[in-house]
Amino acid sequence: MSVKQSVSISEQQDDFARGLVKDGRFASISAVVQRGIELVRAEVELMDAETEALKALLRERAAGPFEDMEEASASIDRMIAKKRADLGL
Repeated sequence: MSVKQSVSISEQQDDFARGLVKDGRFASISAVVQRGIELVRAEVELMDAETEALKALLRERAAGPFEDMEEASASIDRMIAKKRADLGL
């Protein structure tokens, strides 16, 4: 079902949309606008999915084990020593 809607666009946007129609890329300016809305919808859905994935990762990390500063410092020192040994330094 189609809904008739009135929108305002700039002259530059109108020229661009008319050019797309004239070049045969779209059947009408309405088709150009519809495609634009679909692209925005897809972008928003992707951003929402990425945000939810990040939130899930943060929840998972927050529930996980933590090292205190001394343990973390010792872990870093071990990693550096291993890298130096691997590189023969």
